[in-house]
Amino acid sequence: MTTLSEKILGAQAGTYIDRHVDRAFCHDGTGIQAKIIYDAIGAPGIACPDSVYIIYDHIAPANNSQTAELQAELRALAREYGVHFLDIGSGICHQVMAEGRVAPGEVVIGADSHSCTLGALGAFATGVGASDMAGIWVSGETWLRVPDSVGIHFSGSLSAGIEWKDAALSYIAELGMDGATYAAIEFTGESASSVPMEGRLTLCNMAVEAGAKTGLFYADKETEQYLAGYSVTCQLQVPDKPDYVKDCYQDLSDLEPVCAVPHRVDTIKPVSDLAGTSLDQVFIGTCTNGRFEDMARAARLLKGHRVKVRTIVVPASEHDYLKAVNTGVAADLIKAGCTIGAPGCGPCLGAHMGVLGRGEVALSTANRNFKNRMGVGASYYLCSPSTAAASAIYGEITDPREVI
Repeated sequence: MTTLSEKILGAQAGTYIDRHVDRAFCHDGTGIQAKIIYDAIGAPGIACPDSVYIIYDHIAPANNSQTAELQAELRALAREYGVHFLDIGSGICHQVMAEGRVAPGEVVIGADSHSCTLGALGAFATGVGASDMAGIWVSGETWLRVPDSVGIHFSGSLSAGIEWKDAALSYIAELGMDGATYAAIEFTGESASSVPMEGRLTLCNMAVEAGAKTGLFYADKETEQYLAGYSVTCQLQVPDKPDYVKDCYQDLSDLEPVCAVPHRVDTIKPVSDLAGTSLDQVFIGTCTNGRFEDMARAARLLKGHRVKVRTIVVPASEHDYLKAVNTGVAADLIKAGCTIGAPGCGPCLGAHMGVLGRGEVALSTANRNFKNRMGVGASYYLCSPSTAAASAIYGEITDPREVI
């Protein structure tokens, strides 16, 4: 039967289609690359400016004069053509787009590999390169091969101290880094409806780490309630006994805190096996785990403690940052000795705001731990915000269940 991707794209898996793009977005890094190609095309304008978003998040604020000059060029393009523009401090593009700018059933294209995050809202969301984004600016359309689909079937429920990041790292480990190449991962099963939106965003965000084209949840009552907070209409989506090329079954009750060890996302170990590993830095943030709920869980563990290692917290968006401030979560983090950065990607891509030195070891809530990514010659483990917070207290990898 039909998969969600096939329903949204209107064709069977394997079919090549031309499709109108409902939302197209890029950031300060890919945006300037798209602009160079767009200028070379010599197009008279942007076809559908109201569907185009430029969001500054990767090196925001600018880290040097060259970056500042390139960002100024992109600002000028945004003003000239009247596209949606969100400057420094707005947050990470994927999170900003999830805050009332995407609806179920839409085709959403981002010039960033983690654009699959927005499949959490029941949209077909995927990443493209800068040249494809320039083409979308010119035509308002793109072409796609409709992907096959992989089913991740959830049952059971998470235990205390276990988070959706642990579930994400576990399914990536099961599939492998190329186990879902160009497939759409559909999250389904008896427990799928109980996954909160922040968990759905985390799970879909990580889909590309298995090589997937996108990750999707069916829009349901959770989606409807979440989008109602942004006054966005939600059309519910009902599974139609879809045909999957591969099925994976995950009993959430069996999960434990895990870390992806350097330098592969799909190679995980229980946190208990890594306990005592000395750390130089802890980073809580990114499009994977920089939302308010992530910061709140970390703050609950850190309250009454003082971190023993430098700990950087970067909110995923202005909306999340304000909520952390208004609820006292930000104050708890600061009192515990954390440094809070401007909403955005922070040190995730190794550009600024927390780059590691050679030989240093970090624990990060990001989605990638590739060699040299966050600092040449450094090593980084990936984990949940709770594991990160517990480890910051002791300055070494620590099972969060020991701190709860």
